[in-house]
Amino acid sequence: MVEMVTLSFDEQVTALLERDLVDDESRFRTVLESARPADEAPRSVLTVSREVVPVSVAASRVERRGRPVVLGQLTPDDLETFLPIEPVEVPDSPAYLATDVDLGAESRNVRPEDALRDILDAGRSPLTLDEGISLVLQQPEVIARNWGFSMAGSRRGDQRVPAFWISDGRPKLGWCWDRNPHTWLGTASCSERIAGA
Repeated sequence: MVEMVTLSFDEQVTALLERDLVDDESRFRTVLESARPADEAPRSVLTVSREVVPVSVAASRVERRGRPVVLGQLTPDDLETFLPIEPVEVPDSPAYLATDVDLGAESRNVRPEDALRDILDAGRSPLTLDEGISLVLQQPEVIARNWGFSMAGSRRGDQRVPAFWISDGRPKLGWCWDRNPHTWLGTASCSERIAGA
């Protein structure tokens, strides 16, 4: 089983700066600093809004072990159409933290629509596409052969759920049907989302 690690806030900032997401690094650092929490948040994911970094740009910077991301049955423009579902409340902030992230080991081989129900019943929130991309940008090893995760917090008005997995040794960002279980795919979630102190 793959596990994410807890990176400090400063480590997350450094990881995102190293991905060459924007031209103005100084301004980007200021945006990221705006999300600094009063106390370190375990298993958190520093996420920037699409107004700061378009989701298609963020996705294009994903790589793992030197191998760039491949889109599966998606175009960069398609990524922009995946938006947070109604139960998900994303902070109105240029950057924020999704905290206590769980990659969904318990929901492997569970239909995403059922996993979503269980996540919400537990008082948690499904990870969004933007949060999942930020996570893989910071920790590429959270996906591995026979291990990936879906981001049921983002949809485009149909049954497609975005997901990350490994295909032919490369990180792949694609989608799976919400009623199809996969033994190698869990549904990721977080406990809350917080803006900076």
